Amino acid sequence: MSKIWLIAQREYLTRVRKKSFIIMSLLGPLITAAIFAVPVIIATMSDSGKVVAVADAGGLFTDKLPEAKDDISFTRVSADLPTAKAAFKKAKYDALLYVPKLDMANPNGFQVFSRKGLGMSLQRDIEQTVENAVEAQRLKKAGIDQALLNTMKADVDLQTISLSDDGERSSSTGVSTGVAYVCGFLIYMFIFIYGIQIMRGVMEEKTNRIVEVVISSVKPFELMMGKVLGIAGVGFTQLALWIVLSFGIMSAVTGSISPEKIAQKRVEQVNAAAGSTATVQAKETRKEGNEIIQALKSADINVALVAACFLFYFLGGYLFYGALFGAIGSAVDSETDTQQFMMPVTMPLVLTFVVSQAVLTTNPNGQVAVWMSMIPFTSPIAMMMRLPFGGVPMWQLAVSMLLLIAGFLGTIWLAGRIYRVGILMYGKKVTYGELSKWLFYKG
Repeated sequence: MSKIWLIAQREYLTRVRKKSFIIMSLLGPLITAAIFAVPVIIATMSDSGKVVAVADAGGLFTDKLPEAKDDISFTRVSADLPTAKAAFKKAKYDALLYVPKLDMANPNGFQVFSRKGLGMSLQRDIEQTVENAVEAQRLKKAGIDQALLNTMKADVDLQTISLSDDGERSSSTGVSTGVAYVCGFLIYMFIFIYGIQIMRGVMEEKTNRIVEVVISSVKPFELMMGKVLGIAGVGFTQLALWIVLSFGIMSAVTGSISPEKIAQKRVEQVNAAAGSTATVQAKETRKEGNEIIQALKSADINVALVAACFLFYFLGGYLFYGALFGAIGSAVDSETDTQQFMMPVTMPLVLTFVVSQAVLTTNPNGQVAVWMSMIPFTSPIAMMMRLPFGGVPMWQLAVSMLLLIAGFLGTIWLAGRIYRVGILMYGKKVTYGELSKWLFYKG
């Protein structure tokens, strides 16, 4: 046991002292913060204050121009298309909408001009504006009151409630889905990153013949276990650093781009183009932001259970797959030869992450989801994507954990049998048949 600890300590200290580890530990949270913050910042700064000129030759907007919405305002120009184009070139309008003479039964011929490519969001908003105007004209022609029709529309807000033995609790499917994906993706990513590190480390020592010296003082199994545990410590250290730094960065970023500040920014931007309608948009933005914050607070997620299970499945999944990656590294002499053995090992991980998006989010407690959360090859990701939704019986969680522990022990035994032979095998093309023979070699 002392030899395993020494090897693990050496693997851990060697990797955490590398510049690449320090750089990635610092860049990881920044990248994570950027993934969430940059789209929000871009959304508040770009595509704002757009002005669309309207050449209304068909009289679609005779009564009034459309109200400003989504940071877009409309202004009237000459209905004559050549004159409107000339005005568009001189003025700093973002787009020119031309409305031709219309047949309300079959409205066609609308044109939108822009200096460069028209953004998808702006095009979609203009199309929606024209469609609404055509619908309003048709309703007016049919003698249907638009105001009365609007009162008939309903905006239903569903409140989701979880029924359990502990009583009724409010829940949020969106928040649960987000937590599930984050937990599943972190386990998926770290198994790949640090599993491949084990494989490359073993393969490098083997090709450099360093292992011939090391193996004279330690058993192959002890060497493999030391590597797996040492690199596991590196993974936990980097994960802890990412969580702490990400929390600090996101707290600072959230304070600077709070819903109130975003709304204020939008007020300032739209006021220049649309006047009083900006107040309505600001209220809508505040409402959306408050709904998101309230959903996070009211989500019925057992944080302590999810956090504890995440640590278990993070470590269990890594140990389960790490031993297999170590066995692959000992069986081959180059990365080219690893491809034939990597597919059976990595495919369950990839399939679990892909299938879980379709299965776990639609029915996280269905039969497929339950079986995936039990099998050791898929349980580290599948169970962590089920837990945030709740409803996982404790017996299923216990069985899943026991099977993962048993699977890890079996994998360690299997990998150890391959490792003890493959680590000293050079220059031979290994096949699956050859690997099966190694399992039964004595010694």
